Amino acid sequence: MIRIEHLHKIYQVAKRDITALTDINLQIEAGEVFGIIGRSGAGKSTLIRTLNLLERPTSGSIFIEDEDITQFDSANLHKLRQRVGMIFQHFNLLSAKTVAANIDWPLKVTGKYTAEQRRQRVTELLELVGLSEHRDKYPAQLSGGQKQRVGIARALANYPHLLLCDEATSALDPETTQSILRLLLDINRKLGLTIVLITHEMQIIRTICDRVAVIDDTRIVETGKVADVFLHPQHPVTQKLVAESHTFDNDANLQADQFKGKLVRLTFVGDITYQPILTNITAATQVLITILQGTISRIKDTPYGQLLVELNGSDEDIRQVFTHFDQYQIHHEVLS
Repeated sequence: MIRIEHLHKIYQVAKRDITALTDINLQIEAGEVFGIIGRSGAGKSTLIRTLNLLERPTSGSIFIEDEDITQFDSANLHKLRQRVGMIFQHFNLLSAKTVAANIDWPLKVTGKYTAEQRRQRVTELLELVGLSEHRDKYPAQLSGGQKQRVGIARALANYPHLLLCDEATSALDPETTQSILRLLLDINRKLGLTIVLITHEMQIIRTICDRVAVIDDTRIVETGKVADVFLHPQHPVTQKLVAESHTFDNDANLQADQFKGKLVRLTFVGDITYQPILTNITAATQVLITILQGTISRIKDTPYGQLLVELNGSDEDIRQVFTHFDQYQIHHEVLS
């Protein structure tokens, strides 16, 4: 769907060059939800805005459906923006227009649809985002979550192939954020729409995305499937982002000298998460396995668990435990 090659973006501020993106290379598949995560100032907003040329790159190429959009003239750029929807952080609704009129606006400006076709499309989209009863209200009469649903419906108006989400939930409370994420996931599944979103929260990546790229200081430092990046982060920036999203304290209060046995971090992925694996291993060996910390949750549709355990037993018995971990495909990392 999207291929980015050697993308650079440099701003000129007070006659100084300010680098926003450095040698970005990414590939995003059709139909997936792709997340871009990074701290404020890392370059993620600039990156997503290059995908519809709201920001023109200084150099490099962006291919969308095998067309290099950096070479588009104004007519082709206009067509591109009709098939690439965008959801903004602060909604950007037209305050003087009703909900229905806000959604109708991008249809109207194309000049391609009759009034009846537009009315039907607006009705269809209002139903999709759960706002049918609010069609005649104005933005000031809506909650933040409702405003964002209008923004989503408006972004979908022209049957886009690609949906860009620029921090679409950062202005919302946690409960509303979850409802918007569920809506985006539903849209992705129903319409087969490719979604690219940026965020600074690993929890959002974990909830909705298939793959993720981590951006730091204008560069992509890590990319991969969300489960791989979340459970086995390689770059220090990724490790810190993941650590902040964990529900336990990442061993900070556990000192190795408190324990006589081996400290081991275990990672389970998939259906095995809910099976009594440790009970089975304990029964099959002479090793006592004590759970010190842990969490069980989901990465999108995939269950996972991470446990910190202490193993007490002979070296030979502990080697047998590690063999069992390998057989069950449990990733294990010896901490001490």
